[in-house]
Amino acid sequence: MGHTIGFGERPAILVIDFTRAFTDARMPLGARLDAEIEETVRVLDKARARDHPILFTSVAYEDPDLADAGLWPKKIKAAATLRAGSPNVELDPRLRRAPTEPLLQKKYASAFFGTDLLTQLNTLRIDTLLLAGCTTSGCVRATAVDGLQNGFRVMVIREAVGDRFETAHEQSLFDLHAKYADVVSVKQVLEYLGALRSMSRTS
Repeated sequence: MGHTIGFGERPAILVIDFTRAFTDARMPLGARLDAEIEETVRVLDKARARDHPILFTSVAYEDPDLADAGLWPKKIKAAATLRAGSPNVELDPRLRRAPTEPLLQKKYASAFFGTDLLTQLNTLRIDTLLLAGCTTSGCVRATAVDGLQNGFRVMVIREAVGDRFETAHEQSLFDLHAKYADVVSVKQVLEYLGALRSMSRTS
């Protein structure tokens, strides 16, 4: 166990749920993720300079009674803070999302579940998924597992993912690297992106 998958030739960066509800430590679901956002921005800057696709996700519920959240609010009462249209579900402004960078609204842990993420990635002929965001033990992990199951080389960027609890974060990284993904450093990702031709020239 623990062999590496390795990078492919056509990457996309997927930033998972770095919204105000999760990046503001004063919020019920929030944590202090300043360092993780800073490292994510380094990756985004390199990806933008090289024309590699970037996608974001946000969790948001539209039903007044949170019916579209299923049973999750029964387990996590703070899910009530994730109402569509509220500032809480907006991306952290430090990410500087461009209008051309897709924002997928999801309702459950995996970014693949109930969204058109797979279609978008297949349309772009992506083979490598670079994951940043939160939380490592929740939505990042679920997306990584689904990513592998859908045939992608999943790379979890160690310094660009975060969690409320360090033990959950480290255990998830250990388990993901052992079974579902490669856990890689920001340095490795920047070198990898820099060595590739831009997507606009390889399409």
